[in-house]
Amino acid sequence: MAEVGKDATLPCSLHPAMSAEDMELRWFRSDTLESVFIYQDRQEKSEELTFQYAGRTSLLGELLSEGEAAVIIHKVQASDKGLYICSFRDGDFYEEASMELKVAGMGSAPQVHITGPEEDGVRVVCRASGWFPEPQVQWRDPRGEQLLGFSQAQAQDPQELFSVETALVVRDSAVGSVTCSILNPTLGQEKAMAMVMPEPFFPRVSPWKPALLVILPLLLVLLLGAACCTWREHSTRMRELQEQESLHLAKEEDRQAREEALKDTAALQAILAQRKVSYMAGWRKAQLYAGEWP
Repeated sequence: MAEVGKDATLPCSLHPAMSAEDMELRWFRSDTLESVFIYQDRQEKSEELTFQYAGRTSLLGELLSEGEAAVIIHKVQASDKGLYICSFRDGDFYEEASMELKVAGMGSAPQVHITGPEEDGVRVVCRASGWFPEPQVQWRDPRGEQLLGFSQAQAQDPQELFSVETALVVRDSAVGSVTCSILNPTLGQEKAMAMVMPEPFFPRVSPWKPALLVILPLLLVLLLGAACCTWREHSTRMRELQEQESLHLAKEEDRQAREEALKDTAALQAILAQRKVSYMAGWRKAQLYAGEWP
């Protein structure tokens, strides 16, 4: 385990112990095969190192005669995490061993400030940077209990270090204070900062607000009742108008039917009268021809 910005020692040794001063020693990354440190012909070969490690690695040379080939990585970076391989070569003799380097970084202490009133409360923002790996954020009240319902955003810089920003809206002026805590899950260490929440920062509640909360529902009920009564009266009136219209239409249809019946009766009487006249005329003719006409 190594902390960001500090030195990390990668140990490697021969067993049984023997001098490695005339051997070839190499340290390289297992995943990328990048050269981390090279010792050959009793001297370091810094010109063959990967750019990331050039000038950042050195050998504890005073122990090389005892088979100890520990390499120091100076000013550890987040990108140094991973699997490393140490190898010894002496003619046909070759052996290697691997080790994993874990990296963690305790970044800056959280900075907490109040940004202003929001949603019937006070908005508090907490910021921190330079953490690795991704830190865990918590808000706590004075009793140490966690406060939920906060927002969080994070980002990584070119060095892979995390910056976090979290915001909490405090609606209860009786809380008194809140604490922003940033925890490194790898190291199990945290940094925290508390912020006192002065009551004047909270939005003042108008004395009319509780009354409005009671009056507005009553007004809404009254308006709904008035609307319901108006709708019922309108419905009754419309129903009466429809009934009157239906009655008028029925009367009109009845009148038209009677007129049609009268017309048909008059036409029938005219036809019967004409037939009677024709019949009488024919009958008189018949009587005249028969000499019976007076």
